[in-house]
Formats: sequence, structure tokens, C-alpha cells
Amino acid sequence: MPKLVEATPKYRRHKASGQADVTIQGHDFYLGPWNTKASKIEYDRIISEWLAAGRQLPTTSSEASDLTVVEMLARYKKFALQHYQKDGVSTGEWDNIALTIGPLSQLYGRTLVRDFGPLALKAIQQQMVEAGLSRSGINGRVAKIKRIFRWAASEQLAPPSLLVGLQTVMGLQKGRTSGRETRPVMPISDEVVEKTLPYLPEVVADMVRFQRFTGCRPGEACTLRPRDVDRSGETWRYVPASHKMEHRDRQRIIFIGPKAKAVLAPYLLRDADTFCFSPEDTDRKRKAKLRAKRKTPVQPSQADRSQPNPKRKPGKRYNKRSYGCAIHRACKKAGVECWGPNRLRHTAASEIRSRYGLEAAQVILGHAKADVTQVYAEWDQALAAEIMGKIG
Repeated sequence: MPKLVEATPKYRRHKASGQADVTIQGHDFYLGPWNTKASKIEYDRIISEWLAAGRQLPTTSSEASDLTVVEMLARYKKFALQHYQKDGVSTGEWDNIALTIGPLSQLYGRTLVRDFGPLALKAIQQQMVEAGLSRSGINGRVAKIKRIFRWAASEQLAPPSLLVGLQTVMGLQKGRTSGRETRPVMPISDEVVEKTLPYLPEVVADMVRFQRFTGCRPGEACTLRPRDVDRSGETWRYVPASHKMEHRDRQRIIFIGPKAKAVLAPYLLRDADTFCFSPEDTDRKRKAKLRAKRKTPVQPSQADRSQPNPKRKPGKRYNKRSYGCAIHRACKKAGVECWGPNRLRHTAASEIRSRYGLEAAQVILGHAKADVTQVYAEWDQALAAEIMGKIG
């Protein structure tokens, strides 16, 4: 059976009328006299609108007036799955959008798009409050709903006046709502980290050490490969192949000093394109330890128990979720407070800022603005107390 291909509808001659025409989704569009400049311009216009609408015919005003919210969300989902992806894989932003679409579809799925308004958005906002979501999380989801309807307005699926009305809905303000407040992400002490390390797999423990010494993001530690590290200078440079701010054409360089170099060096003795911190290594080392603890001889039938096609097998690299889960399991075994890998970045940022200033922390963390760095780097309270003890 031949492979189906989404081809662009062709400019054709309608023999009966002598006009040029194009057929899109079963609809014939007559463009004017065949082979004229005007007909070709009309053809380009129709095809451009069809491509801009995601290879669909633009919605007419009468069709848009009868469009329900769930039908609009179905079209938006098709757009978002293509837009929010990197290297062929959906990003975390799509996961957040999927969580936002749920209550919107559940409460107002059968509502006409033109009948959705500020009061409906406030009802969704209140439902999230009653469900126990955090205030910041609710504000983020409400902003995503506004973004969805902004896209709908750009596709002529919603009247522009609807978007103006939705923009009047204010976010929940601190101290003026019953929405749950979240605690700020604070640095994790080196003492707690040291107590956690013995309960981590060796590979994950080295990931923790590398992230603590460099202040990199968890995802940047997960995707590290030997080919990404420039070892020509005294201080090595790690340039991630993909990073958080890549879509804004910003370069990210992570500087690797002596402590981080000592951790990373053994992992660079492998193929340049393989990931340094791999669950396969963890699984191999785990099995080697079990084999070393074995007290009875290994029988020939037990020499290799690996299955040819296992249902589950270790991945090529850790991701942020598996990395964080490994740390949480180790925290429970160690009997310390649970902490996530992002807190290592806060710890590194706070140390850099207290010793070398805000600008140094901004450069090393890769932030475009210093106010973002201040979220990560806590003020050195001991230094502040010392200064005020002298002048205050």
C-alpha cells in the first residue's frame, strides 16, 4: 500500500469554464481565468491561509459561531503537540497545558466559544482553589487558558472581544485569597547532601556532586556527553547541545572547575556521543555488586540471566524525573528531609553570590537578568548581620 503524503493542492484548469481552480478538503475554489497572474495570486492566498490554519480550511464566521469549547480545544491540541516539542519529544510545557485543558473541558466543553467569558474563567479559577492547588499554580493555569483563547482568536475561532474580556480577570493575589501558598525553594545544606550520598547509586551520586560544583540545571546534568565538553583550557567548558533558553538564541556555557573535573573525568572515557550519566551504568554496577556478594559458585545456567527482549530495560540517560525520584528514595533511606536537584542549583548560586557578588552568580547560572538570579541566590544573612552590627 503506498505511503500517504500530505501534498499541497494543485493549481488546475477547470475545462468546462476555462477557469483556474483548486480543490481543498472537497471544496472547489474558482480563482479566475486560467493561467493569469490574478488567478495565481488568488491561489497563493488560499493556500497560504490553508497552511496557516494547520492544513485546514479557515473557519468562517458562521462556523465559528457554532464552535464549542471542546471542539476548539481539539484543534488547539493538534497545534500545541507540534509547537511544544524539542528534538521530536513533547516538552514539559505541553504536560502543563494538558493539565490546564482538563478542567476547562470538563466544566465548559459543551459551551459555545463565543459564550465563554470572564465569569466562566473565574469559575474555573475558584474550582482550582477548592481543589487545593497553590496560588502560583492557579495563576499559571489561568494564564495558559488566556493563551489558548488568544490562539483561538488568531485562528478566527473566537471573537477578539472575548480575549479582551478574559484579560480583565486578575490573578490571585497573596494574602487576598484562600489559595494555598507554597514555600519558596531554598538551598539545601551540604550536610544534608552528604548524608544522602551514601544511599544513592554511584552514578546518581556523581551527578549530584557535578551539579553542586557547577550550579548547572538538572536537565543539563542529565544530557551531558563527552563531545559537549571542551577540555582545551585549564577550566573546562560544557556547552549543552540543548538547553532551556535555546529557543531564544542564547548560548549556555557551564564552566567546570577542579572539583567537578575530578567527578566527571572517569565518565569521559567512553564514546563521544553517549551520555555520561546513564541508567545502564547504574544497572550494570548494581548487578556487579550483587554478584560480588554472592557466596555460592555461579552455575553455568546462571552465568547470563538477561532476557533477549525484556519489557523494561534501563534507559540511555537519566531525565529530570528519574533523577529526582532517585534522590527522593535516597532521602527516605537516609532519614533526612526530601530535596530535589533544583535545590543544588540554589545552593551553588547562594555560595557564589555570597563570595563573589550577584553579577558573578548571574553569569555562572546563565541568567539574562539579575532579578532571576536573586530568586536562586539567597542573601548571605551572616554577612548582613555583621555589617549592621557595625553600622546599624
